Amino acid sequence: MAEHTVKAFDEEITTLRGLIAEMGGLAELAIGEAVEALTKRSQELAAQVIERDKKIDRLEAEVDRLAVKIIALRAPMADDLREVLAALKIAGILERIGDYAKNIAKRVSRIEGRLNSEPQTLIPAMAEIAGEMVHDVLTAFAARDPALAVDVIERDARVDAFYDSIFRNMVSFMMENPSTITSAAHLLFIARNIERIGDHATNIAEQVYYAATAEYVGDRLERPEN
Repeated sequence: MAEHTVKAFDEEITTLRGLIAEMGGLAELAIGEAVEALTKRSQELAAQVIERDKKIDRLEAEVDRLAVKIIALRAPMADDLREVLAALKIAGILERIGDYAKNIAKRVSRIEGRLNSEPQTLIPAMAEIAGEMVHDVLTAFAARDPALAVDVIERDARVDAFYDSIFRNMVSFMMENPSTITSAAHLLFIARNIERIGDHATNIAEQVYYAATAEYVGDRLERPEN
């Protein structure tokens, strides 16, 4: 491969990584601000989250175009090809994470008053874990760190446990306080959106692991320790 071609390829890979990092940063910010808008009942902050989601969508389109260009013109092999394909898939997953944050923001206006229930305090803690998973899995992608990717996958069980607890508590709360059913149901949907964010962070971690090792993480997790 000619030197100028190698340089162009390296620059395109660097740009691709930068786009993923920017998308991830915006998605992570959207999660935090959507939950902050919920806790503060801030319509203004919720509107900002909803509007900023358009930028995440535009960045996904940029990743798609660049990844296709790299594959078509540079014909990357082995590690490089896995990284480009991982970036392509990760961009789609980050776009969906942005959508979940946007969905949380959209429900802020539908919750009336402040519900004095345990799930109200659990949701921010659950969102913090999910947000940290997104942050760390992007760090794993940038560093090609399969161990950190596995750590993110294992943390998803904590998010699931939070959701199960919130679901049980919210159902009981709605039965005891029928007048709050509509608002409580929206909180339940919000918790479900956060649980899905954790799932998608796990999906990204699986892509990172494969890109770095050429192995599927399921094989790694199922393999007995020596």
